Amino acid sequence: MSLTQILDEFQGKKIIVIGDVMLDKYSSCDVKRISPEAPIPVAEIKAETYVPGGAGNSANNLAALSAEVYVVGVIGKDHYGKILKKELNKRKVNTEGLVQEKNRPTTLKQRVLANKQQLLRMDYEIKSPISDATERSILKYLGKKIKQFDGVIISDYAKGVVTKDLVEKTISLAGRYSIPVIIDTRPEHKTYYKNATIITPNESEARAMAKMEKEPIEKVGKKLVKDLNTIVLITRGEKGMTLFKKKRKPKHFPTATKEVYDVSGAGDTATATLTLAITTGATIDKSVELANISAGIVVGKIGTATTTIEEIRKYL
Repeated sequence: MSLTQILDEFQGKKIIVIGDVMLDKYSSCDVKRISPEAPIPVAEIKAETYVPGGAGNSANNLAALSAEVYVVGVIGKDHYGKILKKELNKRKVNTEGLVQEKNRPTTLKQRVLANKQQLLRMDYEIKSPISDATERSILKYLGKKIKQFDGVIISDYAKGVVTKDLVEKTISLAGRYSIPVIIDTRPEHKTYYKNATIITPNESEARAMAKMEKEPIEKVGKKLVKDLNTIVLITRGEKGMTLFKKKRKPKHFPTATKEVYDVSGAGDTATATLTLAITTGATIDKSVELANISAGIVVGKIGTATTTIEEIRKYL
């Protein structure tokens, strides 16, 4: 299959995203004076916007690529939980798998911006693991639904949803139906990811997982492949991506953009594209090539962004 033919197969692929869903709130303001109470700027809020973050951003990227997307995670019984569901639904993401947990707030990242510069970020979150009851509820949902899906993404931000038991049982469930599981990782959860189809750490995460801060990236990737029995794709920002697989040499993919404006969210875009390509039956190399192109498109944009099939086709 050519890259264009692979893109043609994206439409309608069913992907489930499991992980730490968040709400990003952007408060735009004017700053014209210093507070009389303390030597700090007074932010006069002019507008507020909301965007799905964390695993929600992964789901948003998949929806932008014409996939049929379901998201599984935890929200609070609060105002921001309602807003997050609304924002996901607006982007055609199915939210029936979101579980409300009592005494746990919806994870919120609030950024205060003046003239497009970030003045302050406030995080509202609880990072402790989800309750046993919540975990059982998620696993029950997955047990009923998983065979419907073409691919699984686990989006781990270490906010409590991605537990060892949940990951291991999801990999086992998906394995019964030969469904690929792609994991966006966190170093502290390294042992959870054994036997996944592919993991996609960035370079600093990969080095932390391998406990290799100074060694060549080739040694880092090979160690992770051996330790976790998985394909490893290390995303490296403006340096591109490097793919590691058993019984073959590492393969490097140079970045697909000439100008890097903002790397935020590029990992989510790459993982979304990679997953969709894998579900079409494309080779791992061609899947990574497409993922690299899509990441290159979004790092050429300002802010956390997504790309579309049309933009990728135009690049090709």
